[in-house]
Amino acid sequence: MKNDNKTITPLNTIPVFYRPEMVAANVGAYSPSAAKPAQAVADWQRQGLPIEVLEFPPVTEAQLKAAHHEFYVDRVMHGLIANGFGNTDAQVTASLPYTSGSMLAAARAALASGAVACAPCSGFHHAGYAEGGGYCTFNGLMITALALKAEGLVKKVAILDLDQHFGDGTQDIMGQLKLSTWVKHLGVGPMEKQADEAERYLKRLPELVDGLKAYDLLLYQAGADAHINDPLGGWMTSDQLRRRDRIVFAAAKRIGLPVAWNLAGGYQRDADGGIEPVLAIHRETMRACAQVYLERQPR
Repeated sequence: MKNDNKTITPLNTIPVFYRPEMVAANVGAYSPSAAKPAQAVADWQRQGLPIEVLEFPPVTEAQLKAAHHEFYVDRVMHGLIANGFGNTDAQVTASLPYTSGSMLAAARAALASGAVACAPCSGFHHAGYAEGGGYCTFNGLMITALALKAEGLVKKVAILDLDQHFGDGTQDIMGQLKLSTWVKHLGVGPMEKQADEAERYLKRLPELVDGLKAYDLLLYQAGADAHINDPLGGWMTSDQLRRRDRIVFAAAKRIGLPVAWNLAGGYQRDADGGIEPVLAIHRETMRACAQVYLERQPR
């Protein structure tokens, strides 16, 4: 399939870039994101979703410092200042090059196939140039964009951030490094994030993605905290979230825009204190991805 000289390679499975080193368990935070990669991948495997789990290298110190102030990177990695979880937990520190490495690997794979790949992690978009916060320490979205640009693999990158919360860290890095000429950052405006606006937004979403045709890569944050039952806000039902994801994937495939997506957000708990409601949302994102891109359709 070709579109403006962009070729999409048919996939039999969705590439998922996961390593146990991405996980930092029991960090005592409200957000489950540090431990979520392992839980999400295990859930997809239990459900029989057609994924292929692949290894990848961590990002380098130089790649971290291309997106963040050198002083900030050094102090975080030596445990001298708090990470995005507000602590200096060594497990979190060790996981950070791998979570961003997952995003970079997924982007490389999506560019290679012209199709799609997944980084099963979150904790990026509140990380700014010289500070973290909101459970985000390093901004894997911007690290990925800058690494690919430096290697000449992309000229223009689009970020579609459909987390419930604005990617202020992404915007900060773009401003500090003056990247707006080649990075486009799209989120959802505060006036749109109302339950009665969800259907209108979904109708506009295909056109929004179509407008990214000139870009080489889409980094898509499929936020689970946009669910209407999320304790930190939300405006879409489960069905609307499923449709949101399918719209993004289908529109991107139609225009030949490679997509690397990650999990992002999600704070619901079940009766046992687990995150099954969040995993259920991520499960449907993966299912939508497979339905759009694979020859063999998932159940």
